[in-house]
Amino acid sequence: MTALDDLVRPDRYPRSSGYDPAWLLGLDMGPHPLWLLENLAEDLDLRPGMRVLDLGSGRGATSVFLAREYGVQVVAADWWIAADEAAAVFAEAGVEDRVDAVRAEAHALPFEEESFDAVVSVDAFEYFGTADNYLPYLLRFLRPGGQLGMATPAMTQEIRELGAIPPHIKNLVGWEALAWHTAEWWRFQWAMTELVTVTSARLQKDGWQDWLRWTRACAEHLPDGRAANQPVLDMLTADDGEFLTFALLTAHKNGAPPQGTYGAAE
Repeated sequence: MTALDDLVRPDRYPRSSGYDPAWLLGLDMGPHPLWLLENLAEDLDLRPGMRVLDLGSGRGATSVFLAREYGVQVVAADWWIAADEAAAVFAEAGVEDRVDAVRAEAHALPFEEESFDAVVSVDAFEYFGTADNYLPYLLRFLRPGGQLGMATPAMTQEIRELGAIPPHIKNLVGWEALAWHTAEWWRFQWAMTELVTVTSARLQKDGWQDWLRWTRACAEHLPDGRAANQPVLDMLTADDGEFLTFALLTAHKNGAPPQGTYGAAE
């Protein structure tokens, strides 16, 4: 079995397995985004017609997935990818009527307050969301009762507890590993604001193996893939599942939603 065939996994990720692995590789910006999103969405209640902010949407794979699989209206916001580049992906995927691309920095979001039913962020929150004051800022754009879901690289133990960044991780990412927290760290940070109710906080089962499997495929099939991905392969191989995985967090914003909107009691 080739690394590309190894990315089709209907037993674990049935929705993601309907997407061409070559298409996903062409949009690569990190770990497999649809595996993370499909797993995260198990803890969310996404319904057709909801307005969802895909924060840190990259080249757009997660936004396509949200629109197709859950029937939601998506605003795809990213700072590094130009809006027209993302829009071309959405047009090719046939979801341009359901996804709007916006170039936006996460600390200066150009949206009206309480304008989203859900905010989802996959493999991006670690870059902008660790500050104590970020969650209260982000919640300005989420309606009362709205949902928040986040998947981010994580450690099985806090670096503070370890006393140092493990060498095989430090060699690749340096001090940036300080943003790779445990699920419990995130749960505590969010819950202590009393602005949200955390509904799930977990480390992804076999997240390290998923990460390694995807990186091997990138190394094998992308132009210059071996050179670009070998350092990540070295880190993951040395880790052997001891410290590295992903944290999956979901919450809803406290406060009763307006009558007749998504999330209202039925």
